[in-house]
Amino acid sequence: MVSKYEKIFLDLASKLDAMSESYGEIVKEAHDFVQAKDGTLIRSLVRKISDIFASDYFDKDVKKFAKNFKDSMIEYCGYTYVKKVCDGEGEVNEDLRSLDELLEDLNKMIGLINVKQQVNNLITYQTIQKKRRERGFNSEKNTLHMAFTGNPGTGKTTVARIVGHIYKQIGLLSKGHFIEVSRTDLIAGFQGQTALKVKKVIEAARGGVLFIDEAYSITENDHSDSYGRECLTELTKALEDYREDLVVIVAGYTEPMNLFFKSNPGLRSRFNTFIEFGDYSADELLDILSSMCKKNDYELNNKLRDTIHEYFVSATEHHDEYFANARLARNMFDNLVMNHAKRVILIKDISDYDLSVLLPDDFQC
Repeated sequence: MVSKYEKIFLDLASKLDAMSESYGEIVKEAHDFVQAKDGTLIRSLVRKISDIFASDYFDKDVKKFAKNFKDSMIEYCGYTYVKKVCDGEGEVNEDLRSLDELLEDLNKMIGLINVKQQVNNLITYQTIQKKRRERGFNSEKNTLHMAFTGNPGTGKTTVARIVGHIYKQIGLLSKGHFIEVSRTDLIAGFQGQTALKVKKVIEAARGGVLFIDEAYSITENDHSDSYGRECLTELTKALEDYREDLVVIVAGYTEPMNLFFKSNPGLRSRFNTFIEFGDYSADELLDILSSMCKKNDYELNNKLRDTIHEYFVSATEHHDEYFANARLARNMFDNLVMNHAKRVILIKDISDYDLSVLLPDDFQC
């Protein structure tokens, strides 16, 4: 018996095939998948959808229909299955969101007004430069590498992931996947092996984003650490050699990152974009906490909300360089939920209100 999800999936495949002038390819692959459940066919369909999203040839109506088809495919197959077969091809963090969806996810992030403005300006610039090159206009392709500076918990990793997927959508990267590494992933224990280790990481990241957190740790012992110098030499070379299809984003505390760029004369010139991630305000931290509660079907009691806001005001006014920012809100949420559970487990006739509303008694900091 044909399920309603299968019927919708096949119907939309047929309509998208006609709208995108695919000459039966989408229809055939959709029907073949229904029969064989072959993951390679899903990967092929995902590529076709991504190509439609990224192409200037198709108008908004076709792209909107492609999104509907993508949604029907996920409903029919299950998101976990689609992601599993895509990851099986080795393309890490395959992302099915359209460019508009990615930009929406970036712009709805709480706070980070300056960061979002810089990233949006950068995307606009890179999009226009790509169009100029396609039309035959002179347009120098500047390096895509970036440096994100600021305290922990300010969204650096999240923004880096979104940038990689956006660059894939506008055609600057072939894959748009995301690989995060630290010093231990780049530096080996024997002389000569570090260069090989760096090359392996670079090769895995080509076509996407290589995110190096606490990048200054590579060179913080520069006077005695020949392995760090070896790593930096190989990395600096790769920044130039693979600039056409690789984005390297280095991140860390502001002052140590300044020293990092001074450690190698040719390093800073390889990076074209420097973005400072400021700390969150008390209001923004409360918004982040409220968002976590809403996502998990919890609600902050008004008195508790006022108490937590006062706590965040104090935390933001008296913090040091190790201020945890959004992680403070995450830890707050975890503590509230745990204390709530210990409180309501003692209630005999537990109500929906008891299960969902967090009270001042749940705040224990």
